[in-house]
Amino acid sequence: MAGASLLALLDDIATVLDDVAVMTKVAAKKTAGVLGDDLALNAQQVQGIRAERELPVVWAVAKGSAFNKLILVPAALLISAFVPWLIVPLLMIGGAYLCFEGFEKLAHKFLHSKEEESEHHKELIEAVANPGVDMVAFEKEKIKGAVRTDFILSAEIIVIALGTVAAASFAKQAAVVVSIAVIMTIGVYGFVALIVKLDDMGAHLCKKQSAAAQFFGNILLAAAPKLMKFLSVLGTAAMFMVGGGIVTHSITPIHHAIEHAAQATEPVGWLTSSVLNGVAGVVIGALVLSVVAVATKLFRKG
Repeated sequence: MAGASLLALLDDIATVLDDVAVMTKVAAKKTAGVLGDDLALNAQQVQGIRAERELPVVWAVAKGSAFNKLILVPAALLISAFVPWLIVPLLMIGGAYLCFEGFEKLAHKFLHSKEEESEHHKELIEAVANPGVDMVAFEKEKIKGAVRTDFILSAEIIVIALGTVAAASFAKQAAVVVSIAVIMTIGVYGFVALIVKLDDMGAHLCKKQSAAAQFFGNILLAAAPKLMKFLSVLGTAAMFMVGGGIVTHSITPIHHAIEHAAQATEPVGWLTSSVLNGVAGVVIGALVLSVVAVATKLFRKG
């Protein structure tokens, strides 16, 4: 009897772990939009840092990110346990914020010239080269800014992950949310560390006598800036698709219309759905940005 009970317990544990693994995969897919943007934003945060200080700065931000999640994960689980009705509104707010953030990026890109961007980059380079600049204070500001950005993005990731398992038991919710928090922290900052050191790895390989090493070194040097741009574009597009999808999913008529359009365009229904959610995300982002701009002007006047 004891042996049978133990086997039953092990089977239950295996089933729970399997469910958690499946739900974690679903949650990871849902949070992919935020993750793509997270990678681009945090890699950009260490621009302007001396090469030998890049990894320590990434490590400092990673520790800040872990601390953020130590606050956010219990808070999210408490909300799920005591005020579960709040999950959907929080998801919609998070989705609308993703759309707003994406549209703000587009607006910034179109409202600021390449000359202004080049000037800003030049100022960063001069700050690093200037011995009179307090680099300790400069680093601290960079780290604070990155940790603040991470807090917002981590909150979005955790709320989205929690929303995907809202109907599950509390134990499964906790397991999935904790798994996503750990995976995202290690994955994001591990990849950020790799991205910011790509040019250094390329430069190191270019110094080798081997023609093959030099060839790969040149590829890395050429790929590093392009990878940053690709992540930024991909992250922004994903923000619109994921953010728009979250908001439209909670608005029944729009959600059904997108579902019907997707069904009518099979076998590329997934693409139709993504495009329509992305378009909805752009519209939502524009509306939220307009409201924020008007509210900001009124606040300043007041």
